[in-house]
Formats: sequence, structure tokens, C-alpha cells
Amino acid sequence: MVTNQAGLKRNGVQDFVTLRATAFIMTAFSLYMAWFFISTPTVTFEIWQGLFASTGMKVFTAAALVSIMFHVQIGLWQVLTDYIKPVRLRAVMQYVLNIIAFAYMAYGLFVLWGV
Repeated sequence: MVTNQAGLKRNGVQDFVTLRATAFIMTAFSLYMAWFFISTPTVTFEIWQGLFASTGMKVFTAAALVSIMFHVQIGLWQVLTDYIKPVRLRAVMQYVLNIIAFAYMAYGLFVLWGV
């Protein structure tokens, strides 16, 4: 059986895998930042700027920001589908909240790559 995988429709397995992958990235980033704060006796502006000056840390942070956005989008879709029954209201709320999630991610990337 041939199925079209290029469609934009949601898939439960795809959402499950995406949630787990984004959760893994967010957990790894959180643990790394916790380790940084625990292992650094005094965090100064120079140390903080030095941490985010490396390309690896910028890519890791960008991956965490994008992961948060995807995680939020799937979570919002699930919650709004369960609790908001009027279709138009749900669509408007989902649209607005997804725009806000995208704006947070875009602003985070702008600040991150501006260092």
C-alpha cells in the first residue's frame, strides 16, 4: 500500500515522535545549563557572553528554541482540540497562539545570533 507522506495532515505517530525528540533536546539543554551553573562558581557577563559566543552553543540553543516551538504547537493543538469545541474559536486561538510561539522563537534566535 502506498501512502502520501508529503501531506500537511497531522499523524499521531509523527506527533508522538516529535514530542519525544523535542523533549529530549530540551532536557539535554536544561541539563547542560544546570551543569554550567553548578560548575561555574561566579557567572559574570564575560563568562556568560563567552558561553554563547561559540557556534556550537548557538546551534544547541537554536535547536532548543525550535524544539520548544514545535513542542508548544503540538501541545496547544492537543489541548485546544480537547477543550475548545467551537471550530472557529479553536482555529483562531490556535492561530494566535502559534503566531506567539513563532514570535518567541524568532525573537530568541534574533537575540542569540546577535551576540
